[in-house]
Amino acid sequence: MRRQNKNTFSTLTFFLLLLLPFTFVIQPLRAQELYRPEQDLGELFEQVQMQRIFPDSKTFPDATPLAPPQEILQAYRQQRNQPGFELKAFVTANFKLPPEPASGFTTDTSLSVIQHVERLWPLLTRDPGAGGGSLIPLPKQYIVPGGRFREIYYWDSFFTMLGLQASGETDLIQSMVDNFTHLINTTGHIPNGNRTYYLSRSQPPFYALMLQILAQQKGKEVLKTYAPALRKEYAFWMDGAEQVSAANPTHRRVVRLPDGSILNRYWDDQPEPRPESYREDVELAEASGRKPEDVYRNIRAAAESGWDFSSRWFADEENLSTIQTTDLIPVDLNALLYHVELTLAEMAALEGNEAEAKRYKKLAKARRKALLKYNWNEEEDFFYDYNFVKGTTTNIPTLASVFPLYFNMAKKKQAAAVARKLEEDFLKPGGLVTTLNRTGQQWDAPNGWAPLQWMSIQALRNYKYDQLADEITQRWVEKNEEVFHNTGKLMEKYNVVNMDLEAGGGEYPNQDGFGWTNGVLLKLISLHPELLDMSLEELELEVQE
Repeated sequence: MRRQNKNTFSTLTFFLLLLLPFTFVIQPLRAQELYRPEQDLGELFEQVQMQRIFPDSKTFPDATPLAPPQEILQAYRQQRNQPGFELKAFVTANFKLPPEPASGFTTDTSLSVIQHVERLWPLLTRDPGAGGGSLIPLPKQYIVPGGRFREIYYWDSFFTMLGLQASGETDLIQSMVDNFTHLINTTGHIPNGNRTYYLSRSQPPFYALMLQILAQQKGKEVLKTYAPALRKEYAFWMDGAEQVSAANPTHRRVVRLPDGSILNRYWDDQPEPRPESYREDVELAEASGRKPEDVYRNIRAAAESGWDFSSRWFADEENLSTIQTTDLIPVDLNALLYHVELTLAEMAALEGNEAEAKRYKKLAKARRKALLKYNWNEEEDFFYDYNFVKGTTTNIPTLASVFPLYFNMAKKKQAAAVARKLEEDFLKPGGLVTTLNRTGQQWDAPNGWAPLQWMSIQALRNYKYDQLADEITQRWVEKNEEVFHNTGKLMEKYNVVNMDLEAGGGEYPNQDGFGWTNGVLLKLISLHPELLDMSLEELELEVQE
């Protein structure tokens, strides 16, 4: 039997390390300046959402009140019982609805996809200071995904930055990093997006990876500038690590395992319907037979994961009503936090603080050991999310399994097994499918997503599976180019199983634009210029076949 204390340190030491202060002062956004539609509009908000005044539940939370919300609410209470009152007419008279996606842009499919995306960047760029309604203003320019997504999104932006890097848009990358730094310093974390209704949750912690992109462009010394902000973000994710115990093993996003290891989960402090999907959440909770608060909390936690929604979160692998996100330790989240810890160690070394660098390296080492213990299933030969309530892996195969490879955490034999399963089960004509389950949810089969293609391709390259990485790259790029030449659009997600069908599923129609698709496509083509635009003849032949 292996000695468990070799090359590790005690749980007590681990807690002492976490107790070392993260010194920071948050300058909170002033509450009186924030418009929170779900709170400020009371029963008016509930009625608009439950009566489905707008086809998209996100429309009303994104609308801007034309008078103080309290005055609008008072007027509603006075008028709602009067003869001839129409709720939609009242709303359109008292709110400025969010703009529709830009209609003045004309796609030219004779252009290459690179030229198309270069034309899209200005269309997707938002100016600093632009706010209004629930939108939180930001100090510098930023890129939005497109379509119904009119605000910045956290993890989307890393993949968008890959494309901006390929386009030489270093100043815009800097601006977006500075915006996220501003959000950390004013809200204590990076919210899901810059809307007030997103403030209770974050998204997968890609800020450290964004900083690495900036460092590639400007040199490693730039990391020192952002060290305080990354320490604050890490403190957000690790909040409660000093409180958890065997008797009380969870606090917010932190979970203590039976051996004293500390890993993380997704969470949201507000067990309420999401304002942007209010009716959908209420109806789901009512149909589930569960406590509404349990459903809302788990729905919101899955939204923090970015995978909203996927069978990876479902107890029965099929139905959203069985969602159990907060019981799970996600393999991708903990791989990302491992990278955060290594980046903090790198920053400390740049600052000349070797003791601090050593501390973060120890934290990273402990996290890697715990992830390999709890998230790796020896019998299945694969990485899975870990259900810490049941004490077992979920055994639901997903592309989250590539994250330990992306960050070089996996052992060689583990990487070989993951690569084998990707090739045998996940590889489809258009790239990698997200999961092997067909549930009607958008983060399940038959859909493929740009961020997961990128993470998978780079993960495989880390362990020298270049041939498989090349095959995925070619299939994904060709799928993107084919859809562009046929429709003039780059989409949020793609059906990678049936090349003749569009992607579907989820709470809204497939969106075009699209920030992270543009970013990953440009980056892949910059690395593999031979894949730039199949000829129209090749496309026509593929369609005929």
